[in-house]
Amino acid sequence: MTNPEGLYVKLYFRLEIEDDWPPASVESLWAVDQGDGTARLDNIPWFVRGIACGDVVATEPDEEGVRWAGEVVRRSENCTIRLIVLRDGGSGAARQSVLNAFHELGVCGEGIKRFRMVALDIPPTADLAKVQRLLKHGVAKEWWDMEQGCITTQWRAASAG
Repeated sequence: MTNPEGLYVKLYFRLEIEDDWPPASVESLWAVDQGDGTARLDNIPWFVRGIACGDVVATEPDEEGVRWAGEVVRRSENCTIRLIVLRDGGSGAARQSVLNAFHELGVCGEGIKRFRMVALDIPPTADLAKVQRLLKHGVAKEWWDMEQGCITTQWRAASAG
């Protein structure tokens, strides 16, 4: 059975666990079926490395109909940055203040209480140099720890400048 184009589907990614992280061996993300065996991610990944919201990924359904992620077919040029919020023990208010600060720079994101995390989806239209300055400032102030889940050539160029 094929899904009609535009239908939301769950796309499953296998994760490599190293030093007990990430806390799961599979992550599922919402994606929009493109009708051609691919799906466009419509979630910010919490743990998968090398992908970002908006990327188009090949899908490989198994015999139970579970759709597993294959290779990235087209990049969105968005970046995925993950933060473990340290300030105020990663409280809901602390996570929200982080999201608000980045929202002012044109960056979307979401928080998850269980891991005191914030995942950021940084579009290529954002001021990447300003975003990077804020990220570095927060790390220096010990407001958060940072992981670059998926970065682009534009992101690297902005950090070199």
